[in-house]
Amino acid sequence: MGSVGLLFVGAVLFINGAMLLGWVDGKSAAPMNFFVGTLQIITPTYLIFTANGDADTILSAAGLYLFAFTYLYVGLNLSFNLDSTGLGFFCLFVFVSALVYSGLNFVHFGDPGFGVIWLYWAFLWLLFFLVLGLKREGLSRYTGAVCAIQGWVTAWVPAFLLLTGNYVANSTAIAIALAIIAVVVFGGLYVTMGRRSTPVAPAVPTGGGPVAA
Repeated sequence: MGSVGLLFVGAVLFINGAMLLGWVDGKSAAPMNFFVGTLQIITPTYLIFTANGDADTILSAAGLYLFAFTYLYVGLNLSFNLDSTGLGFFCLFVFVSALVYSGLNFVHFGDPGFGVIWLYWAFLWLLFFLVLGLKREGLSRYTGAVCAIQGWVTAWVPAFLLLTGNYVANSTAIAIALAIIAVVVFGGLYVTMGRRSTPVAPAVPTGGGPVAA
């Protein structure tokens, strides 16, 4: 069930990234944030109620709420043109939590692939904090590009691998490949656009998926 939610997280990441890049109007992105935010509330709630007290399942499901509340917060900000600082500082909270979930995937769940993916999300939510919370609007377009790319790399691709039974949870090779992609792509993007981004009205973060499949 979490894999289905992860698939649609890819869509909302891509759309929100396109919005920060100035390709998509903010209010037109609000419905997708509400749709995915609601899905990410239903999914962990179902998983927790059917976990029969299994601590690992509950721990995994709890992480989904971090992203569900982000999407809903984004949707409200876009719909009512709210100041971005509250959302930005919530993203700081998600950033710290994502670091913890990354460690849990490496050490507790034995899934280095999602350990790296959670680091991707931690980096993205840190960028959201800088843009939305600290008003570093010069990073808006860079953040949008990172967000859009992460929609495919950290959500769409893993979701289809999980749904088709082709994801290998204990694969160190996947983790190394993801780490190399992050350094090369996001580092290259920062060199080419991070320092000279034209500010775009800050609006939206998003992301999130299972701690372990």
